[in-house]
Amino acid sequence: MREKIGFAPTLVYPESDGEPMAETEKHRKVMIDVIDILEQHFQHASDVHVSGNLLLYYEEGNPRKSVSPDVFMVRGLSKKELRTYKTWEQPPTLDFVLELASPSTFRRDFNEKKEIYQQILRVKEYFIYDPYGEIDPDFIGFRLVDDVYEEMEFVEQRLLSETLGLALEARDGMLRLYNPGLETWLEPSWERVDKAETRATEEARARQEAETRATEATRARQEAETRAIEEARARQEIEAELAKALAALKSLQTPKKE
Repeated sequence: MREKIGFAPTLVYPESDGEPMAETEKHRKVMIDVIDILEQHFQHASDVHVSGNLLLYYEEGNPRKSVSPDVFMVRGLSKKELRTYKTWEQPPTLDFVLELASPSTFRRDFNEKKEIYQQILRVKEYFIYDPYGEIDPDFIGFRLVDDVYEEMEFVEQRLLSETLGLALEARDGMLRLYNPGLETWLEPSWERVDKAETRATEEARARQEAETRATEATRARQEAETRAIEEARARQEIEAELAKALAALKSLQTPKKE
């Protein structure tokens, strides 16, 4: 049986900051979708950890020194489930962070958090995205170059993440991820499931229609064979009747012997 802790630790690092998971339903949806896509993308990389909405502590002994990235990816860490992220226990440098901004958070995203990610956590790439487009800029990316963040340039309306090996594009209030190597868009699990169910339904309908057509073709062939048999029987009966008529006519035409 697992032993219970007999006393509380003297220093507590809370697992929740009491703040809501996301500003709005759309913010939450974008966050969950991006985490899901990245988890699927790195599912075979045992040393790549993807998470989000997790309290990250960056100064041992000071629980007030924390930040909670909406989405982050870090290399050199297993996929074990974390309750909090402590930089003195896990890799101190993050590779990728995405913050979903809004009018009420953008000042902190562009100032306080940006400084923490740049100077303390040394986050290699930092992206900020507002699903509602209420702030300007509503989508921006920074890359750490010589210890300073440099703004990324858009290429075909996309920002290329070197740490992810993927391109990010804001479209229709959602953040889409593109794999340039495979030239394909990555989809969250629910979208793949929906498409799989749609394909299965369409395949089942097509199979049912094919079976219906096959049944109708079989019925038509059987009806044609039945008509052919009936026509052959009718023809035989007509030929038999004709033969009888010809025989009767011939007997009438033959002179009787005196």
